[in-house]
Amino acid sequence: MAELKTRKTEASVTDFLNGIADERKRQESFTLLELMREATGQEPKMWGANIVGFGDVHLRYETGRELDWFPVGFSPRKQNLTVYINKGLTDYQPLLGRLGKYRTGKSCLYINKLADVDTGVLKEIIRQASMAGIFYSQ
Repeated sequence: MAELKTRKTEASVTDFLNGIADERKRQESFTLLELMREATGQEPKMWGANIVGFGDVHLRYETGRELDWFPVGFSPRKQNLTVYINKGLTDYQPLLGRLGKYRTGKSCLYINKLADVDTGVLKEIIRQASMAGIFYSQ
């Protein structure tokens, strides 16, 4: 079985975010950091070189694969802010309808800029997802 490359590290979240060259993306990342900290009640940790995760969950898949991961997190990617909702987005459809402008993947929200979304709705999605992550096992 392949080993997971993205693991929790001791790297500084603040140093990582301060290293973002684009001023708007850096500021929005710090805003998202505080929003997630408030919504989850957790302190952020770096996962790999470029993901900020909140909380810890041990996942067990039907295949027998197990891994440690985070219920919610984000990464300031070149094209957008990627918000990870690792339980998936299915349970959040009513809230997503009120969120604003975004795109989705299976477990990700892709947000071009925070001004495009209702941050109160985003905070509620993150809060619910972080609580669901406590009980999440695939």
